[in-house]
Amino acid sequence: MSITTSEAQRASAWKMIYLARRNPRLAAADFAQAWREHSALGRQCRNVGQRVKRVTQCSRVLDLPAQPGISQNYDGVNLLLLADREAATAIWNDPETLAIMKPDEPRVFDRYVREFSLVCAEHVLRDGPHSAVVLHGFLRRRPALSSNAFRLAWRAASPGRQLLRGALGQADRLVVNEVVDAPPEGYEYDMVVEWWFDSTEEAQQALAGQDVRAHLAPALAALLDADTSVFVLTRVTHARP
Repeated sequence: MSITTSEAQRASAWKMIYLARRNPRLAAADFAQAWREHSALGRQCRNVGQRVKRVTQCSRVLDLPAQPGISQNYDGVNLLLLADREAATAIWNDPETLAIMKPDEPRVFDRYVREFSLVCAEHVLRDGPHSAVVLHGFLRRRPALSSNAFRLAWRAASPGRQLLRGALGQADRLVVNEVVDAPPEGYEYDMVVEWWFDSTEEAQQALAGQDVRAHLAPALAALLDADTSVFVLTRVTHARP
């Protein structure tokens, strides 16, 4: 998948997004702290400081009953705001990052970070606070749709705010991230959506005990392979600056 220069200009920012599983030897309750420790290593890497403008680590909510359609198979989502698109490539080739951060990755995650990272163009559909709870949707298009047809279809819907309809439209902040580079194997998603809420209670009220996929706006749901899309309910457990 590729994105043109004119499309890049319409993006509000560039991001790298992780869909992470913890090292299985690490207890779920210990993951957020291990991840914070790993993130702290980035402060030693000048390239990371220059190229990553904001870090938002979101760990899976552990203290709620299982929610219909919400995955328990992943442990966290990282939202990295990048200085520019080139940062998504340069960061993997930085000697300091390779020497300091990469050796620590297997302690925290089930594989190296590059193997579950997506490069995205961010589009903010509703600007609001970066609050405490985020429902993430890692969305995969229907097999019959080409990536270009999928992109054109959701953009045709978004100006009329059709993607804001329904219960999830109550979110304080809504962000659509288009995946713009070839994703790693096993992470072949086309879009990552962020629905931000003040609390888990607010997110639960929006879901109302129903399968999360039933709450998708029809204009979006019609484009998706619902069975292979993944939804993760998280709390923000570390952010900087």
